[in-house]
Amino acid sequence: MLEDKKTKMKITFLVILVGISSMLVAVVTDHWAVLSPRVERLNTTCEAAHFGLWRLCKKSIFIVEEDPQGKGCGPISLPGEYNISAAAIAIFSLAFMTLGSLCLLGAFGKSRDYLLRPAGMFFAFAGLCIVISVEVMRQSVKRMVDSDETIWIEYYYSWSFTCACAAFTLLFLSGLCLLIISMPHMPRNPWETCMDAEPEPID
Repeated sequence: MLEDKKTKMKITFLVILVGISSMLVAVVTDHWAVLSPRVERLNTTCEAAHFGLWRLCKKSIFIVEEDPQGKGCGPISLPGEYNISAAAIAIFSLAFMTLGSLCLLGAFGKSRDYLLRPAGMFFAFAGLCIVISVEVMRQSVKRMVDSDETIWIEYYYSWSFTCACAAFTLLFLSGLCLLIISMPHMPRNPWETCMDAEPEPID
């Protein structure tokens, strides 16, 4: 394997590690969205909530002063009831990330460049699953806020949601990079064909 290709693989692998870390943080935390009712008067109790892929957490807050940021009940962090939303799609993403990691680690071995292509496809699929999960979550929040059966009318997306978006960007782009790196050596002269190009040295 060429040293230039090895360097590109190592840089891409580091970016993938950041993407995997971001996705794991997003999956295990419960701060995708924060919901709260509109506070119309002070010295009253309001019920705020934040939720992730696995549970909905509620907290009753006694309002003594107006929130300067205009986000209703403000920050919350107490555990509450369980809620399944886009978790199934996220599990597929985790599975693709695992398969992609195994292929990429194997590609660092001797004469195993052929594993770069499936690794790139797996990471690209993982990124697509993440963005689908994000969209499902976004639609879930919108339906919850628009429903007449809930008291929550104020909402904003929190840091877990941001981690999921970052994971999509990093993993999807890294998958595309691996696919490009796995392409055969291009001819140096325009009159050469790919079959005539100098083969890559084998370790």
